[in-house]
Amino acid sequence: MVAAGELLARFRVRAAVVVWLLAAGSASAELVLGPERFVQANGADIVVPGYSVPSFVDWNNDGLKDLLVGQGGNYNSPAVRVYLNQGSPSEPVFSTYSYVKTSGGDPVGYVGHECSCAALGLYPRAVYWDGDARKDLLVGQLDGTVMIYRNVGTDAQPVFDDGTFLQALEGDQKVNIDVGDIAAPTVVDWDNDGLRDLLVGQEAGGLYWYPNAGSNTQPDFQEGVEIGVEGGGSFVVAHQQSTPVIMDLDGDGRKDLLTGNLPGQLLFYPNVGTDAAPLFGDYSQVEADGVPITVDAITGASPRSRPFVTDWNGDGLLDVLIGAGDGKIHLYQGVPDAATMALLAVGALGLLFRRRSSTLPRDRA
Repeated sequence: MVAAGELLARFRVRAAVVVWLLAAGSASAELVLGPERFVQANGADIVVPGYSVPSFVDWNNDGLKDLLVGQGGNYNSPAVRVYLNQGSPSEPVFSTYSYVKTSGGDPVGYVGHECSCAALGLYPRAVYWDGDARKDLLVGQLDGTVMIYRNVGTDAQPVFDDGTFLQALEGDQKVNIDVGDIAAPTVVDWDNDGLRDLLVGQEAGGLYWYPNAGSNTQPDFQEGVEIGVEGGGSFVVAHQQSTPVIMDLDGDGRKDLLTGNLPGQLLFYPNVGTDAAPLFGDYSQVEADGVPITVDAITGASPRSRPFVTDWNGDGLLDVLIGAGDGKIHLYQGVPDAATMALLAVGALGLLFRRRSSTLPRDRA
């Protein structure tokens, strides 16, 4: 039972975010989310055209994590922005942004799709894809396809090729991966065989796993498998639109699911299967500051929450960034729960006692 007034949304985290996805790092703490804030640049809330899809990664290798944001949709052109961190690891500060570009100087945008009318611009995630120690860009597209943009620059100054459609086996031939609409990809070793697989969310709320039968530098994706649920059947996120974050969120050693959905909520699905063969049980809605998380949208758009888990300020607590139909970056920072605060207080009192004891006059022989 959670005590009255105690912040909710509590999950014990024992595992780092997937190593191949450039993400939070290895913060390990009890996640209790504080009130909603908005990430700012130049003292004003960041608002990108269309739908925002944030992540947090050291883009230029200066030791500071930067803000990577997909934008577009709702009749706005798709692109990927980078806001470089000009503050510190504990206090990120942003001012101007630049667009992620290809070697030809063009911003990364839709490939093979002209419409910018629907509920996604680009869904970008920075990854180390091919073993060359240069960060690449994994991008989900509105039409359900997934692109990989390989870095032809340096790890500190990324510049990308024109992109390649990711393919998977279908029958006896390879075809472009297509999950229907609004692809939300992430990289994870789903079956614990040591190979990174591809997991892709989509508009209708399903999750598709593409097993890797190749290597971690030359992936060879097999036919997509729909993720299941306890009791049989296919998994579907409540209220549609799956945007998966995969990590152990309850400390049982099994990978769980954190996802957004169409009405802008943040949902936690515990793994009731095994770590190597996950199955998801009933969900609970994640809260922040005692209030269920529901992000907003501008008029004419649906919220469609897109979460990213990170350690925003280097305090060892996991925080959550959420992009949505309002174009803003919603930030929910982790705060210690009551038990952790009590331990910290005991530690502080012990330190104070030791300091005071060291200043007391000693008995003389």
